[in-house]
Amino acid sequence: MALDIPSIAKKLDEMAPNYSIGDLQSIRADLKRLKRRPGSRIFTDQTTFDDWAFHHGGRKELQFNIGYVDDHSNSIRHGVAFSFELSLTLPSIDTLIPKVKLFNDYISLNVDEFKDMRLWYYNPARSVDLPPMAIPSDLIKEGVFVFLGNRQPIGRIHYAKILEDFDRLLPLYRYVESGGKTVPVSASQNAGFVFKAGRSKKATFARANLSERELDIDLRHNLIQDTLYEKLVSTYGVHNVRTEQPSGVGTLIDIVVKFEDDFWFYEIKTALTARACLRQAIGQLLEYGFWPGSQEPNRFIVVGESPLDKDAQIYLARLREKFHLKIDYEVVRLK
Repeated sequence: MALDIPSIAKKLDEMAPNYSIGDLQSIRADLKRLKRRPGSRIFTDQTTFDDWAFHHGGRKELQFNIGYVDDHSNSIRHGVAFSFELSLTLPSIDTLIPKVKLFNDYISLNVDEFKDMRLWYYNPARSVDLPPMAIPSDLIKEGVFVFLGNRQPIGRIHYAKILEDFDRLLPLYRYVESGGKTVPVSASQNAGFVFKAGRSKKATFARANLSERELDIDLRHNLIQDTLYEKLVSTYGVHNVRTEQPSGVGTLIDIVVKFEDDFWFYEIKTALTARACLRQAIGQLLEYGFWPGSQEPNRFIVVGESPLDKDAQIYLARLREKFHLKIDYEVVRLK
């Protein structure tokens, strides 16, 4: 059988009952209060085309989508998308605009859940790959297609990976299509704070050239994290340090160090100034430590590459004095 989009969609439908995404049409019936389930397949003949496919009923929704990455591409995409292309079933994008806001809300709370994915768009040409992010307002217009997900070589399709990624994206779909009525954090991460030492697998830096190291935010973040992890392990021991520690309330902490019953939380930022790093990190650290159900740490540490200037030092001193907040800043310089 030729490996094309229709055959890939058919294979995914065959395997879907073993995954949560296999219940998509039942989920839709519940969310939309439909009188009956609109079939059992993710993709149907009406939503499968030569170059792409989206889930049945998805034209006015955040759609589960597969397709070629580019025209005549050797890669296929899989993930979720908003299609602002008008059609008979979508005569106006007004239906989708409030859903984009919900998408942005969810991504802002769960961006760590999708770190391995990329966002790109067609407007009309394809953009560069971007990290998971809120969809900018200037892209919410007729004719634009916005996608979040992963891609694979057409000759080596890993169907289980596609379905696993669909399962990971299902809470996002539920939140968007329920109008924000479901829990806006990933249930897989909302299970209490349980420390377990170790280092998560990240991108390999041996293949990154100088410009990629300088400009790719994710690569630079991972390199800082890797450098800091090695330093902390050499100081406190491998059994007391973890990267990507689940906070217990739906987020991931960059690095946690354990001291018997106390913890230190580290948040890494790649901004060019210490002030910008502090601005970006402090809100996240406070949520990690003080959101109901979270583990309160003994110390918060913001990590950046730029040293503190005098004003930043005064700012941190005020936070400690006025709010009794045990917060510090640590510099990690990359070689």
